[in-house]
Amino acid sequence: MSKRALVVVGHPRSDSLTAQLAERARARLTADGFSVDMLDLHAESFDPLTWPADEPDWENRDKEYTPEVRAHMRRVEAADTIVVVFPLWWFGLPAIVKGWIDRVWNYGFAYGHSTPRLRGKRMLWLALVSYEEEQFLELGWDEVVGRTLRDGISRFCGIENARVHFVYDSLKVGAGALKEADVALEAVKG
Repeated sequence: MSKRALVVVGHPRSDSLTAQLAERARARLTADGFSVDMLDLHAESFDPLTWPADEPDWENRDKEYTPEVRAHMRRVEAADTIVVVFPLWWFGLPAIVKGWIDRVWNYGFAYGHSTPRLRGKRMLWLALVSYEEEQFLELGWDEVVGRTLRDGISRFCGIENARVHFVYDSLKVGAGALKEADVALEAVKG
């Protein structure tokens, strides 16, 4: 059985360090025998706004979501490993990534069943942070952001093997960021 990975990138520029790290993730996972589905939310013009058709219906966990959202759900469901690469903006996910979670990781799909459909997957949140590591840790943002992503999203949706890895000093780190991505990817290869 082949291993499948979904690499999600959330940055508007295809020449950004974020895009380079996503490409590095794709290349490393491919070299490790994964079939990789690359999801560039901006390049695919993903709409992060939740309209009524994709709003959770707490009375109906089998709600039929829009075709766009169902297509993304299939991509998530097909992956054994999910890697989300993004810049940390305002100490959280960029709007397009947050909107992807809001619309796609929806009630009845990612949560709302006694046996979570995403259980058994591996997940890596690879966040680029402009702060130097010492200052980021001193301020406690590693715990706040890490807990939100690891527990508030991944574990809430049944993904127990979820890691958050920060690439610090991202405005200056240069090629060192690629090494950081390699370190982070080792943990999710399986």
